[in-house]
Amino acid sequence: MPDKKQLKIISWNVNGLRAVMNKEFTKTIRNLDADILLLQETKLQEGQRTEEMIALPPYDSFWSYSTLKKGYSGVAAYSKTTPLNVTTSFGRPEFDVEGRVIQMDYQDFTLFNVYFPNGQMSDDRLKYKLDFYDWLLAHADTLRSQGKSLIITGDFNTAHNEIDLKHPGPNSKFSGFLRIERDVLDRMVENGYVDTFRYFYPDTVKYSWWSYRFNARKNNAGWRIDYFFVTRDLIDKGMVKEAFIDNEVQGSDHCPVGLILEI
Repeated sequence: MPDKKQLKIISWNVNGLRAVMNKEFTKTIRNLDADILLLQETKLQEGQRTEEMIALPPYDSFWSYSTLKKGYSGVAAYSKTTPLNVTTSFGRPEFDVEGRVIQMDYQDFTLFNVYFPNGQMSDDRLKYKLDFYDWLLAHADTLRSQGKSLIITGDFNTAHNEIDLKHPGPNSKFSGFLRIERDVLDRMVENGYVDTFRYFYPDTVKYSWWSYRFNARKNNAGWRIDYFFVTRDLIDKGMVKEAFIDNEVQGSDHCPVGLILEI
């Protein structure tokens, strides 16, 4: 049998790729040394990408953009191994126009890079967020029924449990920690998706996002809203070796989160 190799996958909401490019982004990427790097909230349209963003050796890059408005949403993926297939349009115009999903099919798994909507602006946006969750998870379950092993990562814009944010009580009435949003993550777990960080570190308090207000990062008053969920079969096969949150990386109001696979 061929030797197994480890694969490092990193997800990071950069809160504007143009802004983070001015903060030693390429040096940070080299240091992270991911085999697959997934970015959310790039805030780019196609014509706004620079050559430095597109061509980042040894990676191939893949992009999805918001066609709704400029400087909004958007996701990108960098991969050292060319995927078998890449999907950015899913036949759901109301979701496709916001450029929130890249699906990448590899030999051993299907990977979703997702920037889930924020529901804080209005009741309409909260409904949009919940509808988006329902659609994406139904699509994922269809792939599971076909025998696919799945990894779903990105900014979920929801803290799951009280351990996952500094001030759960005051935030329980706001989008991001509403019971109806947390119920979605409960259903994911009940349906056989594993929160990999909690799998390895069930009692560890660690956050992935901090408000720019009130010195939140300095005071570590944060939220864990960036996740790697995997289908249970990847755990059962012993392929998931580690999950981590890299609090030391600066440049955004989020920090990178990661997963180590053995394939």
